[in-house]
Amino acid sequence: MKSYIGKTLSHVMSNVLKYALTKASSQNAELLKIAERQLKSWESERGFYSILLNIACDTNVDVNIRWLSVLCIKNGVDRYWRKTAPNAIANDEKEALKQRLLTCFNEPINQIALQFSVIISKIARFDFPKEWPDLFTALLSITQSVDELHQARALLSMHHVVKALSSKRLTADRRIFYQLTTTIFTNVFHQWINYSKMFLEEVNRDSPKRKQLLENSFVTLKILRKLVVNGFKDCSKDPEAVNFLTLIFQQIGPFLDCRSYLKNHVQMLEVSEKYLVLLIKVLRDVLEFQPFAFVPMIRPTLECCVTFCFNKEFQDRLFERLIVQFLNLIKGILLCQEYKPAKIIEDTKNVLTREAYQIKVDFFTYPVLKEITEQLMTRYFLLSEEDITSWESSPEEFASEESGESWKFSLRPCTEVFFLTLFHDFRSSLTPLLVEMTKNVQNNGTRDFMDILRKDAIYNAVGLAAFDLYDEVDFDNWFTNVLISELTIKDPGYYIIRRRVIWLIGQWVGVKLSPEMRPLLYEVILQLLRNEDNLIVRLAAATALKVAVDDFEFSADQFQPFLESSITALFVLLKGVKECDLKMSVLHVLSLIIERMGSDVRPYAESLMRYLPQLWADSGEHNMLRCSIISCFVHLVQSLGTLSESLHEFLLPMIEYSTDVSQPPHVYLLEDGLDLWWTVLDNTSICTEPLLKLPVNLMPLLEYQGENLPICLQITEAYIILSPENFLKRYGQTLVQTFLSTLPDMKSDAINMVLKVVDTAFIVFPEDGPVLFQPILPFVFTQALQEDVLPISLSIYISTLSRVIMHNQSCFGSILQTKANESQKDVGVLLGELLDVWLEKMTLFFNPVQRKKLAALALTCLLTSNSDVVHERICGIFLAVVETLNDITKCDSDSPSADMLVITGDISQQDEEIETEQDKRKRELTRLDPVYTVVLRDYLYNQVMALQQSVGASKFQDLMSTVDVETMQQLQEYLKT
Repeated sequence: MKSYIGKTLSHVMSNVLKYALTKASSQNAELLKIAERQLKSWESERGFYSILLNIACDTNVDVNIRWLSVLCIKNGVDRYWRKTAPNAIANDEKEALKQRLLTCFNEPINQIALQFSVIISKIARFDFPKEWPDLFTALLSITQSVDELHQARALLSMHHVVKALSSKRLTADRRIFYQLTTTIFTNVFHQWINYSKMFLEEVNRDSPKRKQLLENSFVTLKILRKLVVNGFKDCSKDPEAVNFLTLIFQQIGPFLDCRSYLKNHVQMLEVSEKYLVLLIKVLRDVLEFQPFAFVPMIRPTLECCVTFCFNKEFQDRLFERLIVQFLNLIKGILLCQEYKPAKIIEDTKNVLTREAYQIKVDFFTYPVLKEITEQLMTRYFLLSEEDITSWESSPEEFASEESGESWKFSLRPCTEVFFLTLFHDFRSSLTPLLVEMTKNVQNNGTRDFMDILRKDAIYNAVGLAAFDLYDEVDFDNWFTNVLISELTIKDPGYYIIRRRVIWLIGQWVGVKLSPEMRPLLYEVILQLLRNEDNLIVRLAAATALKVAVDDFEFSADQFQPFLESSITALFVLLKGVKECDLKMSVLHVLSLIIERMGSDVRPYAESLMRYLPQLWADSGEHNMLRCSIISCFVHLVQSLGTLSESLHEFLLPMIEYSTDVSQPPHVYLLEDGLDLWWTVLDNTSICTEPLLKLPVNLMPLLEYQGENLPICLQITEAYIILSPENFLKRYGQTLVQTFLSTLPDMKSDAINMVLKVVDTAFIVFPEDGPVLFQPILPFVFTQALQEDVLPISLSIYISTLSRVIMHNQSCFGSILQTKANESQKDVGVLLGELLDVWLEKMTLFFNPVQRKKLAALALTCLLTSNSDVVHERICGIFLAVVETLNDITKCDSDSPSADMLVITGDISQQDEEIETEQDKRKRELTRLDPVYTVVLRDYLYNQVMALQQSVGASKFQDLMSTVDVETMQQLQEYLKT
């Protein structure tokens, strides 16, 4: 290795590096930092990774040091193996590393062996096949070794290499992987057959070989999974691939039998279960990625899955994860879009689609469907003994599990989704069956516990299939005559039915419940919320209430009589639960009620504030719960309007804490905290000192420019409108400096949002605003002259400059002078360039018309600037102004001065109930905006008269002679007194 070591490392040999690695594995923070710096400084040195590999391969070295060495190598490959990487590893060292790695298959420690395999795979992703053509030849050769450890390590490396190469998606890489599969598939396939066959022969002999045989079978199956899915364009056309898929069905039974021999061997039992799950995953992958190639496998797959899942003979041999895979595989076949024909099957052009559809129809006969449904109802949907125990001993844990399960991994949600898929596909056959089952359990008057569980299962099915049963169930009648009475039964164990019934009602609320039944529904739900002893039932009632309130047909008037009782009952429930997830769930119901009821919650604000602050104080370690509390306050403030000002004493510290980037919880709370901040400003009539202190938190957020930038700018604008003088006096300079540093790096959308805030400041302070924001205006000027500027952006840039021109021309002159100094151009030249762009593009993009009028007002203002640059373009200016006048003049008015943008009289809205304080302030702001207060026609007349007086009659005539006839005719119409 010495030949690879550069001058810097010539004296730093293996022992020194071992010492650095020893320090890097130390618990001492100081030693750790020193070691990390040393290792970092050596990363780009020649020979560094060769020495590391020597250390990693030396079994006499401490395991921790070897582990760190191999991790450093892995990270180094990621950073420095590419030829184009800075300080890339030299080619000769790369070759030496690759050759040495292929000798590391005697590694006794599994974790280190795994890392060696990952390193080989990472290198292969870069180098195979051009720079490492003999990789698979070497790996396949080692898998034939007489040494079992060498075999296992080579297979592990092959698995990771195949996995890495199969993930490459470029066309050339796919072609290489197809060629690789052709080369190695047969070899790996036969190895898998041999390993699995030998394992099955040895499994009941307590042989020491069987563990390694099982693991080798498992790894080869992993390799085959990647090859069969990604290595063939159509695996059904390759005989070996078809043989492999066929053998999968033959292996499931024997490997299930193996589990009985492995019950006392935990590790082997776990691997055997993973092996069985992987067998089904192979079929699922082929179905997903090569659905047409899977068509010949549909029938055997359905037969296999249904036999194992719905034949009582196998009931005791299965385990949950395997059943989930079986059911998801059937569901995948039912949902596969490639297997769904046109409405009339004869119109389906693809022969394989028709074939797949026919296979499904032929397989799922009524007897098969009936057996599956009955098995689901009497076996899979039943609450287990463990469920009942968990319900009674740890109800909150049971409720949390119920809400958090996933159909991909957990049995009950998996069976429910499977049932829904099956019912939807075969509705005509299964609907009468399910209706009959429902009638039978309703008419059964016994209170036997098994009968309760069966009723729970069938009611569950009816709730899941609510949409599909729409035409078959008279839900209003069922609700009033059957379900309500079910909720009153207090027999032992009947809490299971009460919980299921209220859940069932929630499922049907949005499907088929008459509006006139709503008050009865709320009454029923509240009865359970207030008087039910079982926590799970009360939580189910809260969920049903959420569904009812969130429904499209929800009526606030109907719910009004139940509002106070609902809030009280939900608070009691909120206090009663301890789990954070459940508190969030109940709080979400409360928040939704507040949102839907709006101002109707105002009489109950005091009771709402009795508990929420305490809940906030008690939830310090639960940031997600605090997010829910903040969200609840957002809706509460919106409902209370200005009455929410009485809550500021509590809300403002909450906002300050949530939006303070120096507080670690801001990562979770920031988004909701900003929403609350905006809502408080939106509903506040005056700006108090505590409210004015909050923008300290705003400046770092504006610098960050993240996804919260829009609402941060919205908050900034709200402050400018609410308390312009105080806000800009305190934060104006900081705000300008923040914008100045961030604008050059912003995208056009973000720049537009910033300038909207600046525009608001200019309306509030027409003369002083441009002075305050003058440092950023040269940037705006530059952006306006960019060739690739977007039309909407250009209109905003010119609108910003227009306000400066109208109210502070000295400031505009300073901007021109600044740009002239930067570009070494004449001020007049720059003004001319701006006006040329302005006049050329104005008629094309100024939308809305308010911006167009603002630009026309600014152009009109320039008429009296006594500038030759302006005079030279007077024809274009008059044309732009006249076209704007045409757009904003009322057509049905006799007066040519009827400017439709000018606000006259009272501008207050009639419906003030839905108008926030911010809306009112923005409405009043229009009284300060020349767009809404200046009549453009009158202003044009005055400016033209002033221009004539300024330049004299002779020059004025010369200027007017440059205006084309058509424009002059229209101009004269507007200049008539």
